Amino acid sequence: MYITSISIMNFRNYDSISLEFHNRINVFYGMNAQGKTNILESLYVGGFGKSFRTSNDRDIIMMGEENAAVSIKFLFREREQKIDLRWREKGKKEIRINESSIEKLSDILGKLNIVIFSPEDLKLVKEGPSERRKFMNREISHISPGYYHHLSQYNRILTQRNSLLRQNKYKKISMSLLDVLDEQMAIEGLKIIEKRAAFIKRLNTIARLKHRKITDNKENIEVLYKSNIKNEEIKDDERKNENFIETMKKRREHDLERGYTSCGPHKDDLLISINGIEVRNFGSQGQQRTAVLSLKLSEIEIVKAETGEYPILLLDDVMSELDEKRQKELIKSLRNVQTFVTITEIPELLKEDIKDGKIFYVEKGKAFEKSETDLII
Repeated sequence: MYITSISIMNFRNYDSISLEFHNRINVFYGMNAQGKTNILESLYVGGFGKSFRTSNDRDIIMMGEENAAVSIKFLFREREQKIDLRWREKGKKEIRINESSIEKLSDILGKLNIVIFSPEDLKLVKEGPSERRKFMNREISHISPGYYHHLSQYNRILTQRNSLLRQNKYKKISMSLLDVLDEQMAIEGLKIIEKRAAFIKRLNTIARLKHRKITDNKENIEVLYKSNIKNEEIKDDERKNENFIETMKKRREHDLERGYTSCGPHKDDLLISINGIEVRNFGSQGQQRTAVLSLKLSEIEIVKAETGEYPILLLDDVMSELDEKRQKELIKSLRNVQTFVTITEIPELLKEDIKDGKIFYVEKGKAFEKSETDLII
């Protein structure tokens, strides 16, 4: 899988631009705040239908304009595909795949597989559980679009349950309705837990191999899925369902008092450790960065195993976050992956790889293709 071209209109600071890409490496360099990340963002929305930088679609539209558009052409299994997205200031987002409109955002998932690695990904190990749940949700949705449906249903039921719990402060609520919501949450929640557990098991296996290689066999990484619904020892599906509901009921008094749902997949987490020591609280900055790098490289391999082709990789200003050894390991791991890199200056170790790719100089919302001899570094 690789992207052949993109056309952008009124997207962030780009009024109109069309670019053709190399099937291996594409580098965007230039000063900060010129629009390098905006190009990666326009590619990302082709895979997910939404930005990795904002939840408000209006932010994407160029200031003073009423709409924006992105059109991406790519090859998947040797067939040319096309994704068109249009945002309107007033009205919903429009998405077309091969000229056919889609009704649900989930329909775009799995069409253009994209993995992004940015400095923000350090939140995976540095910040709270919500960042790690976002990571799981994003990656599993891409390789298993049905997961997104279960997640959406679960979140809808969770919103209803929390709303009902908050009403308890003002009036007596229906316990029978709470029972129904618990049963519905169990149905969707168990599917989410099952997908997450399987994904993290695979991720852990691959990440351990990647991490050992990066650290010259000095470090062992372990990634464990931590669910507050304890079903690991239960084999029977019906009993799992009963256990989920029983767990919810044990927490009911607490939930009624606090006005929110305190257990379920929306409270799950990952435990990431190196040599038996939890990385978030006790790992060095270098270990935290290496852990994230190992996870990202593992994501790529999982997508390849699921789809038969490597995903597109977006590297947004991460080279400066890694030392030279980790930079080399990252580049070496990407021989078969189409990669888009943003960077302020091109390091020596990238120069050899750039000979087989394309270079774009970005300035004030314009991207100019450069040859290797044009570079001023």
